[in-house]
Amino acid sequence: MRRQAHRRPRGSRRSPEARACPRARRPSHRRFSGPPHRLAARLTAVHASPYTHPRTRVRRDRDGRHRERRTSHAEPRRPRTRSTRSSNANPRIPRSFNHPPLPTSPYIERRPSMSNEAQQGRRGTTVESNGVNPVPDAERRGRPSGLFAVWFAWNISILGISYGIFVFGLGLNVWQTIVAGTIGYLASSALVGILAVGGPRTGLPTLAQTRFAFGIKGNRIPAFFAYLSNMGWKVTIITLASTTGANLFAKLWPSVFADTDGSSATFTIVLWFVLVLAVTMTVSVLGHEFIMKVEVWISWVTGIMTVAFLGFMVPEIEWSHLGDTPAGGPLVFIGGIIMAMTLVGLGFLNYGGDFARYLPRDTPARGVISWTVAGLSLPVVILLAVGALLVGGDSKLGAATASDPIGALTALLPMWFFVPFSIIIVISLVSAAITGMYSSGLALMAVGVRLRRSVTTAINAVIIAAGAFYLLFISTSFLATFQSFLSLIAVMMGTMGGIQIVDFIRQRRMGWNTDMANPRGYGGRDARWTAILSLITGTVVGLGLVTSSDPNFGEITGFLLTESGRTGVFGSSGLGIVIALALGATLYAILTFGLRLDPKPDYSLMTAGDAARAKGGRGEGGREVPTPDAAGRHAADRTER
Repeated sequence: MRRQAHRRPRGSRRSPEARACPRARRPSHRRFSGPPHRLAARLTAVHASPYTHPRTRVRRDRDGRHRERRTSHAEPRRPRTRSTRSSNANPRIPRSFNHPPLPTSPYIERRPSMSNEAQQGRRGTTVESNGVNPVPDAERRGRPSGLFAVWFAWNISILGISYGIFVFGLGLNVWQTIVAGTIGYLASSALVGILAVGGPRTGLPTLAQTRFAFGIKGNRIPAFFAYLSNMGWKVTIITLASTTGANLFAKLWPSVFADTDGSSATFTIVLWFVLVLAVTMTVSVLGHEFIMKVEVWISWVTGIMTVAFLGFMVPEIEWSHLGDTPAGGPLVFIGGIIMAMTLVGLGFLNYGGDFARYLPRDTPARGVISWTVAGLSLPVVILLAVGALLVGGDSKLGAATASDPIGALTALLPMWFFVPFSIIIVISLVSAAITGMYSSGLALMAVGVRLRRSVTTAINAVIIAAGAFYLLFISTSFLATFQSFLSLIAVMMGTMGGIQIVDFIRQRRMGWNTDMANPRGYGGRDARWTAILSLITGTVVGLGLVTSSDPNFGEITGFLLTESGRTGVFGSSGLGIVIALALGATLYAILTFGLRLDPKPDYSLMTAGDAARAKGGRGEGGREVPTPDAAGRHAADRTER
């Protein structure tokens, strides 16, 4: 006779767990006896029971509950014969627990095993354990559309309007500014998107993947300058967030937080600087999963408030005066394109793969590129157009923005909107600082600094404090210092990005073998002189062809230009940045593919069997073939906690 399922008596109470899950049965440990190890094994096993409906899936969880779910397909009921009972089964345990698992049945639910790191990665508030090591396939997650929120939240801020004013200040009219800025944003964002494709393919951040081209020790050169670039951006962003918060306090409580002239007091700026820096450091340490979740909400909030801000700005545009500014020449127009590239894309070339490396390995390249380009360029193109229209009708706004890019714009708002919008500005700037701070920690690890996250955080805080002090109390013009900083980092990062894009051809031919990022003798090399020579050549030529408005930066730029070239259109247009990028990429391509001077991966310190597996790069299904000491070497690249 078929056993009847146990039914709860009418009127009896149910546990909170049972009420939360109506299909779950009550724990039934009391029905079983026998060896504890056999009982535990049966409780944790995933199996199908012959006593359930043929359209029902059954899994017994670790708490002892049945979890049943009806399916849309029928499976023939297995006959209840003595042959279905295992030979060593305990007769005192119900037959449903003696029935062997059916691993080939499509009606059995299975939950894939997950490492401790992967389980921690699914909790948004735990510290990320992955550093510059390849992210394991088991920890890959998400879709390329998730990249949109990261880059959108980074760039959807009022600072984008100031960018339009900066490009206009080169000598372009309104329409030239919009066209040149759009071209520059799209071109530089495409470069970032292309470099981001290496993240899913290798599971490495960008500055660890450049080890393929430069070698593990040679990579310290671009990684160090990328770290300085990152710190420069963080100094700029955190300083602007601090001054915005200080201006808010000075307007709300002038007797406490403002000087006699109405400007923010020094201690107010310092107070906000400490607060913004602390929040940025704390969130960036929590890692990729938490940042991805936070950025989605920040992008929505800042996007809505920015649209509302544009509603106040559009009536301020003096449409009748937009045609008063004369058009600039061809070189000035090219200079506008290059400046737009330095404002958005070229400074982010060393970030591209940092947030894409958690995507599955087979993620389509077009999805990674398109969502990266959309997230980077969409907000800044709209904001650049608004900035160009504003300054085209009011020339005084350009001079005010040069000294205070955010305060000059928020002064046009009514007080009731100024307060919440200032808070949103601080949040959006902190969001941009968080994503950059996360990449700065990876840059330090790529340089070879083996320190805990807490120590690297302290180092970053000291550098940012020193840079903010210079920007707030030493520099006489925010715009001059900002433009000089952009020119310097664009030369180095642009050259490195060009070399890396060319090296993608070699990496793809070699199956994206991550052994090339290992030390010498384990698949990688200490240095590849072809990439280092190309980087140094392009950087030196680029620095000699650009100029700087800040006298402290001018000592190391423009040494290849004549006096008329420094003050002329060529020096101010930034053509040296594009020349450096093209020169570095072309020289590396000639040495690697033309002259075939390509140092191959070095496996001299590995055994014969390990070297054979490593040369294959990947096993079946595109997965990496591990070597015996791979765990130890990759563990050194993981984040110290």
